[in-house]
Amino acid sequence: MRKLLISTGNKDKIIEIRDEYKDLEYEIVSPDQLGLDLDVEETGSTLEENALLKARAGAEASNLLTLADDTGLEVDALDGRPGIYSARFAGEEATYQDNNQKLLELLKNYPEEERTACFVTIAALVDPATGREETVKGICRGRIISEYRGDNGFGYDPIFYLPEKGRTFAELTTEEKNRISHRANALKKMKKILDNWN
Repeated sequence: MRKLLISTGNKDKIIEIRDEYKDLEYEIVSPDQLGLDLDVEETGSTLEENALLKARAGAEASNLLTLADDTGLEVDALDGRPGIYSARFAGEEATYQDNNQKLLELLKNYPEEERTACFVTIAALVDPATGREETVKGICRGRIISEYRGDNGFGYDPIFYLPEKGRTFAELTTEEKNRISHRANALKKMKKILDNWN
């Protein structure tokens, strides 16, 4: 069975991908399993560039087919910010709480209908044997509410509201989120590519 390296240190993400890809003919492996320390500096100017940086680094270090992703929250009223800076919006050492507070402060004078946003995930696949690279995009639209709701998830999940669900990401179960999230959408698209990979 061919190995597929997931170029991330995020154990939750690896569990999510293993679950999504359980019926594919691949053995999903993590950097930890291979004794690799893949702390890749995200110097790209787009989500796609950062996802490819991480996938290329994993492929080079392991000589295995490698999947990586990068995700950002894009708020329409802020011209797409925080975008690629979502994880460090309030500074390099920012906590989830710091980032949420900064975002809420910037949006405090905007009415609810103008607080539309979307999560965007770019997944990148790199094959070191052939040099072939593929990227796909997954999107989930919602809006930013002013109060925290829910205890699940992480990051901006407690303030990212899904009108069609009547709940925030943090109020969904992991299973519900994994069915509709930006990352789930990107992983499903990449699954079709992996299914036909030579």
